[in-house]
Amino acid sequence: MSDVHVTGQPEEPERPGAEVFDILTKRPATPAAQPAEAPVPAPPVEPDGEDEAAPKLRPVDSPHLPSPGITTYKRKPILPSWLLSKPGFVSTVQRAASNAFYATVFHGIRTPWYALQLGLMAPRGVARRVKETNRWVWDAESAPLRAYEVEHENTAEYLKLSRQRDRRVRLRVLVTAAAIIFGAAFALAMYVMAPGWLVVLASAAVLVAGFWGAPQDRPVIGPAVLKTELQKLTGPIVLRALDNIGNPKLSAAIKKGGDMNGLRFTSEITRDGPGYRADVDLPWGVTPEDIMEARKPLASGLRRKVGCVWPSADPEEHEGRLILWVGDKPMNETKKPAWPLLKSGQVDLFKPVVFGNDQRMRDVAVTLMFASVVVGSIPRMGKTFLMRLFLLIAALDPRAELYAFDFKGTGDFGALEPVCHRYRAGDEDEDVLYVLEALRELRKELRRRAKVIKSLPRSRCPESKVTPELANDKSLGLHPIVVGADECQVPFEHDKYGAELEEICVDITKRGPALGIVGMFGTQRPDAKSLPSGISANAVLRFCLKVMGHQANDMVLGTGMHKAGYRATMFSRTDRGICWMAGEGDDPRIVASAFVDAVAAEQVVARARKMREAYGNVTGHAIGQQPESGEPTFDLLADILNVVPADEKKVWNEKVAARLATLRPEVYGSWKGETVTANLRTHGITTQDVWGTTDTGKGTTRRGIARADITTAITKRDGKQPGN
Repeated sequence: MSDVHVTGQPEEPERPGAEVFDILTKRPATPAAQPAEAPVPAPPVEPDGEDEAAPKLRPVDSPHLPSPGITTYKRKPILPSWLLSKPGFVSTVQRAASNAFYATVFHGIRTPWYALQLGLMAPRGVARRVKETNRWVWDAESAPLRAYEVEHENTAEYLKLSRQRDRRVRLRVLVTAAAIIFGAAFALAMYVMAPGWLVVLASAAVLVAGFWGAPQDRPVIGPAVLKTELQKLTGPIVLRALDNIGNPKLSAAIKKGGDMNGLRFTSEITRDGPGYRADVDLPWGVTPEDIMEARKPLASGLRRKVGCVWPSADPEEHEGRLILWVGDKPMNETKKPAWPLLKSGQVDLFKPVVFGNDQRMRDVAVTLMFASVVVGSIPRMGKTFLMRLFLLIAALDPRAELYAFDFKGTGDFGALEPVCHRYRAGDEDEDVLYVLEALRELRKELRRRAKVIKSLPRSRCPESKVTPELANDKSLGLHPIVVGADECQVPFEHDKYGAELEEICVDITKRGPALGIVGMFGTQRPDAKSLPSGISANAVLRFCLKVMGHQANDMVLGTGMHKAGYRATMFSRTDRGICWMAGEGDDPRIVASAFVDAVAAEQVVARARKMREAYGNVTGHAIGQQPESGEPTFDLLADILNVVPADEKKVWNEKVAARLATLRPEVYGSWKGETVTANLRTHGITTQDVWGTTDTGKGTTRRGIARADITTAITKRDGKQPGN
């Protein structure tokens, strides 16, 4: 019984003849029974020094507390898991068929050598068989028993054994003689009637005799496929590995037997796809994240490569349930199923679409609508391939409008040109300007969509966002728009256009998903400068391939992810295409994206082009149209000088933003003080504390600029112009 007590409960009336004891004291022995006709009630016993009015102590664990009345049942699957999963079934069948084919070829090539060896060993085999037959005919196996009875002078037993031997020998001699006579007659008949079959049988007999003559420790025909050196996953091996990761609670629970501390296997260890699965309830206070942080020592305890060991939480159970999946091969060496949409199929961007596989080679889907996307990794890890795969998914939705920008300049998105509304590859000034003009069009489209959705009745647009039904209505123009920018750090760091590009992309990231616009940004240097916080903090879908440090890890996946155990730093350089995916589901998960090379991508795009032609959605770059071109006619520095008079030496940035919005609302309409700061930074102008007064006349200090700095920047800039 628990030693925790509650006080303040209402007292029950004392029954006559009952004694009251403190629950913390030892109950005295039961007194001897008194005569029924003369009961003598004992007076109440009160603790020394306590007030009679003090509440009596009661146990916190009431025996009358009702149970929840809920019982859960988890049925085991009728069929094994590899029969229920297409990847598992394919993997099992492929492994069995591959081994069978290999064994056939292996032994087929060696058949002449086998025949020669068996022919040479046939005489020895015949001699062995004759010797064994002779021992059987004359009952040699019972000779030691008869000798024993003779030695001990057991006449009766000896005579019994002798009579038994005589009966056996007569029968066995008769059987042997009949076999020899009928065998010789059968051979003679075959020689006369079917000599060819006799040769076949004789050859088979020689081979059989060769098997009899082969050494027991060195068979002629050995195995073609050696068994794997990997151990079958068992409970003791799992506990050994868990004990070696250095978690004190886990080690203590294993040493004490587990059950008293909550550690137990919840089901049998089973085959799950190309590997084993163990479901474990961890000790109280230990979570799967604690195990995920120690994959390398866990893999050492399991005697597997780290790429084979994938601990994870069970989203359908409590926070202490661990699913330990141990693959036969590392994830990067396991053959992945082909992408389901590679040769056929159409996409609805509002629904989940398969784009890769998890460690068990199960399909993993992603929903691109209503989300912005960030992809980050170091170079040569598959980031561009993953972004191209997402654009291919968008291309297979005939309603979608694609914007593909490759700032690496190598043409990795070139296969998508036939279906792109806007496309550019390069990092020169004219390339960045093209992208800026395309995004300016997109910003206008974003504002138009906001007005359209606002004008729709609540019955048609109840959640104030684009729905599949609205996207299907061509008259509204609310079709999905997908923007992909690979190596996005290039435009964001551009001296002239970077600030405006960043502003538009942040706006797309924040407001675009509800308006049917999906922004995807990939970078090989995920830091605050390359991936602005307005994008990294508002992106819903995050894909982090291998990175080198925890800062880059958290910049892509989110703050605190590295500490929580979701570490893209653990991937090796051979783990191309493998990433942590966050945003699709409650917890991040590891996914290997489908591999679609450039040739396969062109085939997918050709199919997507036909679907778009049938739907009537081939526009922009796909038919040779370009965005509205031409440099803007305004100059930020000149416009600031225009709105800040010469007698105003210093001014707050928020006042500058308001005056610029009045001067050119189509350009500066959404600017704030922070926008002015960011855009002036590209010109080498830093802000400073400026004293000023508010509209109410109150004096205060805020961030601002000095007019003299603007004049100096213009002088330096104009001095660098050609011809000056």
